[in-house]
Amino acid sequence: MNMDFEQYKAAQLAQGHDEVLVREWEPNLSNEPHTHAFDTQALVVRGEFWLTTLGQTHHLKVGDRFSVPRGQLHNERYGPQGATFWASRKNA
Repeated sequence: MNMDFEQYKAAQLAQGHDEVLVREWEPNLSNEPHTHAFDTQALVVRGEFWLTTLGQTHHLKVGDRFSVPRGQLHNERYGPQGATFWASRKNA
């Protein structure tokens, strides 16, 4: 991965995203299935986690990108070191 957070943020905002956040998750955390009122695109920068959506589970590690459209039911399970990803949100 050859970019820092500020470069990622600038690129995502230039593509029309409304906000870009650093999301940090605790080790071994699992959350209930849920939805968001925004589209999400993200880049994993630390740790690993499993994203389940549309009946499929994806194992995501450092350098992996993922997206979750607004309203799509999903849940996450984080690995033994937790995880950090940079997430951009598009509200409209």
